[in-house]
Amino acid sequence: MSYAVKEMFLTLQGEGLQAGMRAVFLRFAGCNLWSGREEDRATADCTFCDTDFVGVDGDGGGRFADADALADRILSFWGEPGAGGEKLVVITGGEPMLQLDADLVAALKTRGFRIAIETNGTIPVIAGVDWICVSPKAGTKVVQCSGDELKMVWPQPGLDLAEIEGWDFRHWLVQPMDGVDARAAQEAAIRFVLDRPRWRLSLQTHKLLGLR
Repeated sequence: MSYAVKEMFLTLQGEGLQAGMRAVFLRFAGCNLWSGREEDRATADCTFCDTDFVGVDGDGGGRFADADALADRILSFWGEPGAGGEKLVVITGGEPMLQLDADLVAALKTRGFRIAIETNGTIPVIAGVDWICVSPKAGTKVVQCSGDELKMVWPQPGLDLAEIEGWDFRHWLVQPMDGVDARAAQEAAIRFVLDRPRWRLSLQTHKLLGLR
C-alpha cells in the first residue's frame, strides 16, 4: 500500500496525557468527515476542524510507495537524541485510520517506535497501536468506543454524554474548541469539568508555545 502524507515533523506532543513528550508527528492526508475544502464545510459531518489535511505539500509531506519507505522517513526525523526515553510517533490526520495498516505498524515497531493515534473513532483502530486517542464528533457513529484517551472538543451540541460516558477509556479529557469564540469555549469546558469530576481539562499547549 502507498501512503499520502500531508506533513511530518519532530515536535513536542501538544495535547492530552502525553503533552510535552518528544514525538515525530505524522499527519495523513484525507478525512471521512470533511473534504478539507471550505466550500464543503457547512455540510460536513465535522464543521469545526482547524487543520489543513488536503494534499501532500506540507513540510515533510509526500507520497510513500510502501511501509518501509515511510517508516524510514519517520525514523530520520527522530534522529539520534540523547540516551533514554522511547521513540514516539503520533499519527493523525484528517482521519489516520483511512491509511494506517498492519504493514506500517509492523515497520514502525521494527524501528522501535511506540505508536499513538488520534482518530475520530468512526473506523476501528487496528492491532498494534499503543495509545488510542478518540475525539468524537457530534452526529457521527463512533465504533472505536475504547482506548487510552477520550478527548472531547467542547462545546459540541448534539453529543450524547450518557452514551459517551458508557464507553471504556482510561482517561477522560475535555478540550475547548478553538476559533472565534475560544474564550467562551474555555469557560464552558471549565464549567464542564467542575460539574463532572471524571473529566479533566486539556489545552492545546503547542499553540500556547508557538509549536506546530
